[in-house]
Amino acid sequence: MKRIYPLLLLSVFFICDISIYAQETDNISTQEVDSVVVDSTNLADESPEVTAQEETSLGFTQELKKRFIEGGPGFMGIVLLCLILGLAIAIERIIFLNLSDTNVKKFVDSVEESLNSGGVESATELCRNTRGPIASIFVQGLQRSQDGIENAEKAVIAYGGVQMGQLEKNVSWISLFIALAPMLGFMGTVIGMIQAFDKIEAAGDMQPSLVAGGIKVALLTTVFGLIVAIILQIFYNYIISKIDSIVNDMEDASISLIDMLSSKK
Repeated sequence: MKRIYPLLLLSVFFICDISIYAQETDNISTQEVDSVVVDSTNLADESPEVTAQEETSLGFTQELKKRFIEGGPGFMGIVLLCLILGLAIAIERIIFLNLSDTNVKKFVDSVEESLNSGGVESATELCRNTRGPIASIFVQGLQRSQDGIENAEKAVIAYGGVQMGQLEKNVSWISLFIALAPMLGFMGTVIGMIQAFDKIEAAGDMQPSLVAGGIKVALLTTVFGLIVAIILQIFYNYIISKIDSIVNDMEDASISLIDMLSSKK
């Protein structure tokens, strides 16, 4: 988890920057607005072109930042933090799993050839120089092969469980962020609705502007929470499928190793 701390610090600075930006935009004085003098005739002629240019120039990131600020930096910042931490863990797991993947058929053929030509010591040295959980399991099995096939099989099964735990390390955190992001979004929605009804109660009148604005801000947190959950769910499913593929290769390779050791006896 130490590798996640820099990303956590970066996300905190990003959230603080958005909060300051939101406060600055809300505190624009009316005096600055009144100081702008516009020719009414030119404005009437150029307003369609200006609005069209503004709509086309507003990019995806700007629109996303605008909606983020409208939703409120409080809950939006927490949802963003879930996305950053979830992506950090997912990327780390994907890199680890891709490095752990092995061409099983080629590796088993190499071990069998080395075992037939140089014996157990040569095959063990080959496995030690090979990266991945399958090679580590082979090392344990080959080292215990002199004590009998049963001991070698027990060592392969036991160390296979250890390697499976290494493959699944920190994956549960991704599932936590997948569940947490929509829940935080729903909580922000509920709180936003309560604030909207408080404004209605304080105004003493059911004004559509109060209701529409409060509901829009409240629903933005849910939208962002669902977007974060969808993104992390895609990474999570890929990681789980990759782990299953590696585990299946580990089981097939382990069976092949036991068969090779049995034929040598």
